[in-house]
Amino acid sequence: MPLVLAAEHSGLEIGTGLAIAFARTPMTVANLARDLQHFSNGRFWLGLGSQIKPHIEARYSMPWSKPVTRMKEFVQALRAILTSWSTNEKLDFRGEFYTHTLMPPIFNPGPPNGGMPPIYLGGVGPKMTEAAGEVADGMLVHPFHTERSLREVMMPNLGKGLAASERQLSDFTLCAQVLVVTGKDEAGFESARMMTRNQIAFYASTPAYRSVLESEGRGELQPELRRLTKEGRWHEMAGLIDDELLSRIAAVGTPNEIADILDARYGSLAGRLAFASPFPIPQECASEIISGLRGRMEPT
Repeated sequence: MPLVLAAEHSGLEIGTGLAIAFARTPMTVANLARDLQHFSNGRFWLGLGSQIKPHIEARYSMPWSKPVTRMKEFVQALRAILTSWSTNEKLDFRGEFYTHTLMPPIFNPGPPNGGMPPIYLGGVGPKMTEAAGEVADGMLVHPFHTERSLREVMMPNLGKGLAASERQLSDFTLCAQVLVVTGKDEAGFESARMMTRNQIAFYASTPAYRSVLESEGRGELQPELRRLTKEGRWHEMAGLIDDELLSRIAAVGTPNEIADILDARYGSLAGRLAFASPFPIPQECASEIISGLRGRMEPT
């Protein structure tokens, strides 16, 4: 819904960052993606993610199995549906998890303005990162990462996927979703710091995300945070995220300092940056960060 408003009232590119694939089917996603691409005149990109097993089964009441294989097939099925609408070819997709073979003309909406939207996948673990490189047009880097985990863990696995699809990083869009801690004054800064600690603690409690902590030598935090979630002691979790870990995952500082940090971390890797902080960044702070980044980066 917000993307419809954004498409109507601006000329910006719009995208989902991200939509939960396994809470939907390829057909429902295809219909929504096609309409957003059409309505925006080709300015839409589709970001998809898997979520984790407890949420898919217990929150969305949908099946979970072989998430990496399922995600690759989801993207393939989605492309088969969009291609069928664009070319009027018979829809005949048969996979392990998804089957789409029925498309009466009355239900074919036709090709969207701007052609097929690019598909980005979100991921943290090595296998899902590799899958993004193999089947997607780009990757949404999860906010829970560090520079070391990005360069030493994610990029090599992304490279494997790109090699499998006979592509290079230059053929791919890497969008880094980043946490920032800043504020207009000390009270705002401290509020941002606490909310970001809470967000990091929530992410770090997830077993599938442990590789990020392990890259920083902090793998032992994951089971401790997981234990606190099971005991319902959510308010205690942020206390385990110390200043050092906070600054390795988030960009912490004044807007000008954050621009320096983001440029140093992502300038040679990411084609896009997105703020993913759990609080509304004051507009003047966001504007200063963006202006600072534009002043540091070469135009592309």
